[in-house]
Amino acid sequence: MDIKVAYGKKVRQIRKDKGVSQEKLAELAELDRTYISGIENGKRNVSIETIFKIAEALNIPVIEFFEF
Repeated sequence: MDIKVAYGKKVRQIRKDKGVSQEKLAELAELDRTYISGIENGKRNVSIETIFKIAEALNIPVIEFFEF
């Protein structure tokens, strides 16, 4: 399993389940929208700091990203 792809799919799933656009998630997490797209497409190697920013922006515990 490619963890970047699995993480990206999980971010996309949670974001869509919450009805949040990539643009809104980027704004809430203080990241660029193209960076969010890269994460969701498994093209970015995300830092732990960014993982926490996204979790906070989506109002979820970090561990939820890793429940495959």
